[in-house]
Amino acid sequence: MALSPKAPTQALPQVLMNPVGMWWLTLLTLGSVPVFWIGLVSLGQAWLTPEYSHGPLIPVISLYLFLRELRAAPPLDTPVTDRWPGVLVMGFALVLAIFGNLTRIPDIVTYALIIWTGGLVLTVFGWQRGIRHQLPVFHLIFMLPLPQFIYWKLTIFLQGISSEIGVWIVRQAGVSVFLEGNVIDLGVYKLQVAEACSGLRYLFPILSFSYLFAILYRGPIWHKAVLLLSAAPITVLMNSVRIGIIGVLVDSSGIEQAEGFLHFFEGWVIFICCIALLFGLAVALQRLTPNPLPLSQAVDLDVEGLGAISLRVLAIRTSAALTAGALLTTSVSAAWLAFGEIETTHLDRRPFLLFPRQIAQWSGTTSRLEPDIEEILGADDYLNATYLAEGGDLVHFFVAFYNKQTEGSGIHSPEVCLPVGGWEVFSLAPHAVDMTDAGYGQFEVNRAVIQKGVSHQLVYYWFEQRGKRMTNDYKAKASVVYDSLTIGRTDGALVRFVTPIHAGESEEAADQRLQGFMRASLSRLPEFVPE
Repeated sequence: MALSPKAPTQALPQVLMNPVGMWWLTLLTLGSVPVFWIGLVSLGQAWLTPEYSHGPLIPVISLYLFLRELRAAPPLDTPVTDRWPGVLVMGFALVLAIFGNLTRIPDIVTYALIIWTGGLVLTVFGWQRGIRHQLPVFHLIFMLPLPQFIYWKLTIFLQGISSEIGVWIVRQAGVSVFLEGNVIDLGVYKLQVAEACSGLRYLFPILSFSYLFAILYRGPIWHKAVLLLSAAPITVLMNSVRIGIIGVLVDSSGIEQAEGFLHFFEGWVIFICCIALLFGLAVALQRLTPNPLPLSQAVDLDVEGLGAISLRVLAIRTSAALTAGALLTTSVSAAWLAFGEIETTHLDRRPFLLFPRQIAQWSGTTSRLEPDIEEILGADDYLNATYLAEGGDLVHFFVAFYNKQTEGSGIHSPEVCLPVGGWEVFSLAPHAVDMTDAGYGQFEVNRAVIQKGVSHQLVYYWFEQRGKRMTNDYKAKASVVYDSLTIGRTDGALVRFVTPIHAGESEEAADQRLQGFMRASLSRLPEFVPE
């Protein structure tokens, strides 16, 4: 809804402190810390990364939005009788937090914290008035890291869009360029559109900024919706411009133009340009209204009186609902501290350092991944080996093992990684294999044919999950949650086999080679990936 001009400043009533109400509010706040602790730790760790470094500003902005609303809503003289729905919301949030703690998934706990905060607002103000204060609470979502599997899917999607538009810009400058997956080939130089260039580092803070901008903007609802929804396309478009500029500079002046200070500087320039475009869009929207306002009036940034308004928390009223919410929250936290920690199953496994290098007629060599790739992979242990048969046949065998898949780490599907390396997925479908000879029985794998230029490879991969073999990464993650509650295990692995499809060779011949090596090697895998 449009914001009306601020009413003339009135004298604020004297605030009298209510010690009893402050006691229950303090108990409620401190009592919530244990049950939400792993979520708070997760937030702190996420805020140290470039993508979410804006996170600490979000609660401050939410508080600013809340105080603005509170300034326009003087204290009620009549008793508030609809506080109990807020206690129910807090109870639901606490149940969700316990579930997140039991499964050791901090993302669930942090979302529960926001719901609990919304319930607290409803409890203090009552349902009818408290529901009008939920926009600042909803804004807290922008401080949260995305779940890993959503983050990587979104990263690759944005990388693809940025690569395509960036290459188009380079071509418009008269530079010959070729795109393979997310690798920009300039002939002499090749640029990798890494996840840092996907636009996510700008998208999250700009989404938050556009949300704030839409709330402060004085205009029709559809204007606010346009401002909010435009954040993502503006960010991706401007990031594509950055990639295009880097490509042109690299072609003319060398690869050092993509590194160091210029890369950092261009990133901040693009960020400021995105903000400027949002302001420009607001001006354009105002021009469509019958009585347009100047930008200084179209965006209400008034902060007068907010300091005095914040002191109203000292006069918080005591109520049965607030008391019940405080006792409920502290009781749940105390119960979690006393009984909540579940015992995890000890895993007896051998490190991949001891995996056989000689398997039947296949001789293997291992290698380490690049440090930056290891960091992104986040595996506790992995095997990266290439096996060569006497006749010259070659198979690459890769396994990434995770002790825990619920505390910020987890398996990345090859669908995410392949485009980043310049490979394009030509075909991908489930495929039944019979590994009875290796003790694995019959199961399905994901079978993919990938290509880069004239090179083709056959890929088998699946998710090895505590004796279960899965091809769907979402089902694998659901299985992790279930097994964490039932058997106390969240370990798992990604298993991948790759072999080249030689010129003139059929896919069936590559299938036979790959499955032959699998039969010889899988019998040893349970020693390193427990079932």
